[in-house]
Amino acid sequence: MNTARTHQLVMRTPEGVAFSFRLASPVLRAGAFAIDALAVGAAWSVLAVVFSLLRLLSADVAGLVATVGYFLLSQGYGIATEWLWRGQTIGKRVMRLRVVDARGLRLTFAQVALRNVLRFVDALPVCYLVGGLAALLSVRAQRLGDLAADTLVVWEPAEPAPDFSALRGEKYNSLRAHAPVVARLRHGVAPRQARAAWSALVRRDQFEEGARVRLFADLAGHFRSIAAAPPEVGEGVADEQFVRNVVDVLYVSRS
Repeated sequence: MNTARTHQLVMRTPEGVAFSFRLASPVLRAGAFAIDALAVGAAWSVLAVVFSLLRLLSADVAGLVATVGYFLLSQGYGIATEWLWRGQTIGKRVMRLRVVDARGLRLTFAQVALRNVLRFVDALPVCYLVGGLAALLSVRAQRLGDLAADTLVVWEPAEPAPDFSALRGEKYNSLRAHAPVVARLRHGVAPRQARAAWSALVRRDQFEEGARVRLFADLAGHFRSIAAAPPEVGEGVADEQFVRNVVDVLYVSRS
């Protein structure tokens, strides 16, 4: 893994496939945080009306319930959205940011929960001073919550649309007959991984023969681990053709 402070991160998965990510800048993260704060504030303004009715019964009870309710909302928002949307909140989606595991593994619920629960420590004493200093001093721009959960926040810039003509008119795609396999691929393959595979196919003739075989073997192994396809799906299919089939169902068939 490249640890030079260049805001560029090269991550290698356990299957041996390397992907390059751009670390999110403090400005982008601040923008995402501001949007998320507005989202939480809008939701709280609705709930506050309900809690205000409790004041008719007891002001103390209403205050306690409101305090606990706001804590659960602010913490639950980040945990729920980052878990359901694979490392993104509303703010992160708008700013094209994503939380990822620092080792290249799939993000776990425990990591999502830990980095959000520790957000109040990063916010101390005011204006995220602790978290900001930690991010500035960290080689990979990690706040304390990220360091504890072993996570990173990366920026996913908009990618140009692939040239689908490079994938059409080839052999029969055996994946198309297995909807569950296609669904697992579309859920488990990140956009940058799909883009990297498509780029490898387009540039395949530029690789030396040995490097080409190794590259598509790594890519095929990675995608097979995600697809969990039955043996008959990949039987007799070369690694390069399997990668082509995966890219086809990710891009061409969907479009």
